[in-house]
Amino acid sequence: MARQDSGSSSLLKFAPFQSSVDEGFWHRLSSLKLNKLGIDDSPIPITGFYAPCSHSQVSNHLTLLAESLPSELSEQSATSQGNRNRCSVPGIVYNTNTVESFHALDKMSLLKAEAKKIWDDIHSGKAVEDSSVLSRFLLISFADLKKWSFHYWFAFPALVLDPPATLVDLRPASHWFSLEEAESISAACNAWRNASSTADVPFFFISVDSNSHATIKHLKDWETCKHDSHKLLFGFYDPCHLPNNPGWPLRNLLALVCARWDITSVRFLCYRENRGFADLGASLVGEALIAVPQGWRDHHSLPNAVGWELNRGKKVPRGISLAKSMDPTRLAVSAADLNLKLMRWRALPSLDLNILSTLKCLLLGAGTLGCQVARMLMAWGVRRITLLDNGRVAMSNPLRQSLYTLDDCLNGGDFKASAAVKSLKRIFPAVEAVSVVMAIPMPGHPVPSQEEPGVLDDFRRLHDLIDSHDAIFLLTDTRESRWLPSLLCANSNKIAITAALGFDSFLVMRHGAGPLSSNHNSKDEAGSSLSADLDKLDLVDRDKSQRLGCYFCNDVVAPVDSTSNRTLDQQCTVTRPGLAPIASALAVELLVGILHHPQGIFAEAEVASSNNWGSTEQPLGILPHQIRGSLSQFSQMTLIGHSSNSCTACCGTVVSEYRKRGMEFILQAINHPTYLEDLTGLTELMKSASSFNLDWDNETDVDDDEFLEI
Repeated sequence: MARQDSGSSSLLKFAPFQSSVDEGFWHRLSSLKLNKLGIDDSPIPITGFYAPCSHSQVSNHLTLLAESLPSELSEQSATSQGNRNRCSVPGIVYNTNTVESFHALDKMSLLKAEAKKIWDDIHSGKAVEDSSVLSRFLLISFADLKKWSFHYWFAFPALVLDPPATLVDLRPASHWFSLEEAESISAACNAWRNASSTADVPFFFISVDSNSHATIKHLKDWETCKHDSHKLLFGFYDPCHLPNNPGWPLRNLLALVCARWDITSVRFLCYRENRGFADLGASLVGEALIAVPQGWRDHHSLPNAVGWELNRGKKVPRGISLAKSMDPTRLAVSAADLNLKLMRWRALPSLDLNILSTLKCLLLGAGTLGCQVARMLMAWGVRRITLLDNGRVAMSNPLRQSLYTLDDCLNGGDFKASAAVKSLKRIFPAVEAVSVVMAIPMPGHPVPSQEEPGVLDDFRRLHDLIDSHDAIFLLTDTRESRWLPSLLCANSNKIAITAALGFDSFLVMRHGAGPLSSNHNSKDEAGSSLSADLDKLDLVDRDKSQRLGCYFCNDVVAPVDSTSNRTLDQQCTVTRPGLAPIASALAVELLVGILHHPQGIFAEAEVASSNNWGSTEQPLGILPHQIRGSLSQFSQMTLIGHSSNSCTACCGTVVSEYRKRGMEFILQAINHPTYLEDLTGLTELMKSASSFNLDWDNETDVDDDEFLEI
């Protein structure tokens, strides 16, 4: 703008502040909302950043970054003290819970409340001590975390001068100062900007003495210096690039000068830069006349305020969607965790997502049950899943086994474990799924001597897998295939969950803790000492209550070959289609209950009854031992079965023998059908039962006279 003609003046017009929000800010806000805030919509203090204009064609924006928000709600948001490129400005964000609440916010009241803070800071002197509060800002927002879209609106509150300031003069600073003054002012500005203590101080004043020497000082020094200079100018970092208009921060600087020092003629410097140095050709110097508005000397008389940012010339909010710009895997993770994090807002604040996300689950069997359990685990936030199976996908599988399609059946069929892992990764790319193709060694299935090395390799692999996982699901379709995993889980004290199906009935159960509740890694213990410990702890866990049983504790015979000499309907798992999803869901829910119980695997069993309905202290409800259900009766019951000292899988005798003899014991159990029964005393028990005869008294002592005639 050219110099105003003598005696002429016009209204002083300001270029509005412009906002810019980095993606990181929205990610941080979303994380705070999900993990900390929940439904709390209290305002949050934030920090914005801006710098003097450094380009002749582009204004600098007030920018929000990830660090604009506090990492914890008890902390303050980050500031960049001493950073010349990021002058910190305090702000506040109101993030609503619904889009309706966002639109219903009383925007004038919110703007007025922030303007009052600026007004109070001017009168209290805080704005003189910390001039950044003059640029205080406001943000209202709504984060749609399902669609990753955000509605928002900025306000930069400015106190309105009434009557407005008039502009007497405005021209490039290089035209206003002499050459000597310009050189001194440039040097002073560069020194101010390079000093860590002043680089991000956005308001100041410049004193030029009669010798053309310039000094820049803090606003708080105004009272002591106002009579000592030849020229005095109030300066500010101007984010605006326009040659004829000063930037928005000047508005509240003029309000400060007018209200605090009663100055009616103000000279100001709109400080701008080029490549990091003062540019007096782009910077502006102006002079404005101010008529002190009536009531401004009264602290309690709040001026009007303006400042809502326009969106393409209209007073409407802005919107942004990050869904397309985000990595699909990252989007999938955020969406998958959304429901779980929402649970913690109201329904289940104690839900521990970290336990679930770091849990390693081993699924033995990738059939009807295995497919459903894998899906349920992912829904609960479990990300590390290993599936073990040696079968191939058959044409009859895809309709009931939800992870397979027709393509998996072609050319002889893919291995189930491999196909299931591929399907899991298509459903949720962030899952860490691993497939293991192998058979489980089983009692009742004798092994020829030439095949023994392969069977022992399978045993070692299974042992290592169970050792390296936190929870094991027994989901195979034969009884004998569950024996070795049950033994290994009892030996290692691992969480074991069994799900088994009949035609219209199911069993879901958690195995009790192993016969020893201490660390089982010391396998080289003396056999006699170990046996003594087992005798003491076989039926009790660490709090002296009776141990819960495993899948085999109610059996009076050892597991045998259940697949040979069977008709087709006996070879296939023939069940009602709705049974597997029900049993699978209950199995996973049982695991989550164990993980959230303070005693974990040692938790005592509870049963459902009308007496304890809603009275359990655990947030997820009761933690049963066994759940048995019937679709024919549409019924379900919870049962308790304690451990047996004759169990072929988890009793102290079997675990002790396994630890003493290792693989030799496993081979003998596989090859000799009666070995486990002989070892555990079941053989003797059956003999005793067979020799026990009951003498039935068929005679009657009742005479005919004792009957009543009717």
